Formats: sequence, structure tokens, C-alpha cells
Amino acid sequence: MFTKPVLLVIAHGSRDPRHAATVHALVRRVRSLRPDVRVETGFLDFNIPSVQGVLESLAAQGVRDVVALPLLLTRAFHAKADIPAVLRDAPPQLRIRQAEVLGPSPLLMAALERRLYEAGLTPADKSSTGVVLASAGSTDPEAIAVIAEIAREWRHTGWCAVRPAFASASLPRTEDAVRELRELGCERVAVAPYVLAPGFLPDRIARGAAEADVLADVLGAAPEVARVLLERYDAARVPALAAVGA
Repeated sequence: MFTKPVLLVIAHGSRDPRHAATVHALVRRVRSLRPDVRVETGFLDFNIPSVQGVLESLAAQGVRDVVALPLLLTRAFHAKADIPAVLRDAPPQLRIRQAEVLGPSPLLMAALERRLYEAGLTPADKSSTGVVLASAGSTDPEAIAVIAEIAREWRHTGWCAVRPAFASASLPRTEDAVRELRELGCERVAVAPYVLAPGFLPDRIARGAAEADVLADVLGAAPEVARVLLERYDAARVPALAAVGA
């Protein structure tokens, strides 16, 4: 039935059951967009099935080609170290290509705005609203620089101001960015979590948004996120065609 490589979505995993539920909802949306692609889900920790377990099962079923897609927004430690290490231990008969992480992408910025509008803002509010782009945080300088650049680019789309914030490892915290936007004179302040699923760090972002006027939901199974997954999958599965067309 399926002739294309299997898409293996690799999620971090969490003790919080909302995390896995959100990942599965996103994968269901991806499947609905591309019924010709077999999509599987594996978790690095806390949840089942594990990435290794899925890979072994695929190999036992005779699958040969897999695109492993990190369900991550930035190229931090998990994308650079954890996931490649797991994939190196995959059954040798599998040909695995690791796709790029999801961000940055204009589609993700569109998903952020979708969530803000769902939380009560309108396009007419943009010029008077300051936005905190609240991410999980990282010790990886590349990941931090990407978040800062996204905030700068987003500001140019018409918001009063946009400030990055981090739930861990880096500063400022969400509550500090909210106060800064207040001091800048923004009429209202909104917090946009740049995270994929609920969990410990998104809850910390929510607590930091206590003094904001608007708190958007996580990106979750937004249709734009599903489209990014498929963009990354297509780019990874046809590198030879891309080279021919160059």
C-alpha cells in the first residue's frame, strides 16, 4: 500500500500525559493530509513505543526506507546528539535519513498567530500588542540565537514589540519579558508559547504569563505544524532529486 519511505516522528516524551496525547493528535493530522505516507511515532523517553522499538518493528516487517523526523523546534542537544545516537543503533537493514527540525519556518510563525487569535486577539490588535515569544530554553547557543532571530522577524509583521523568553537554561524568563513590554508602553501583552506540547516547561511559561493579558495555547496539532512536518519529510526523502534540479 505504501511505496514512500516511512515517516517516523520522534518526540521527546514526558511524564505528563498531555504531551503524548498532543503528539498523537498532531500525527493523526499529518496522516489525514498524506494518506499515502505511513507515519509512525516513537519517543525518546517516558512514553512508549520507544524509537528503538519502532525501528526494530519496522525492520521485522520488511521496511527498508525511513525518514526520521525530530519533533523539535530548534537544533539543540536532542537533534545533534540524542537522536543520531539512537538512529545509529537501528537495525542495519534500515536506510534512515534524519530530517531537519521543524523550525524556523514561516508556517510556525503563522501557527503562533493562529493561537494568539484563538486566544482572543484580532489582526487589528497587532500594533498595540507586545508579544512574548516563550520557548522552552536551551544551553545551546545556536538554539537561543534562532529564537532571538524569530522574535526580531516577527516584530516586523506589525506587532508593537516582540521579546524572546525562556522557561529554562536561558534568560529572560516569561514574567520578566512581560514586565519589559509593559514598561515599553504596549497597550496589551500576550504570551505565545513556542512549544509543541503541554508539559512541565509549558506550565512554567503559563505561570510566568500571570500578568499578561493573553496567553495562547501551545502549537500542538495546528494545521501549519502538520504541514511543516510534511515539508521536512519531503525534503529528506528526495535529496537526489533536489541535486539533479540544482
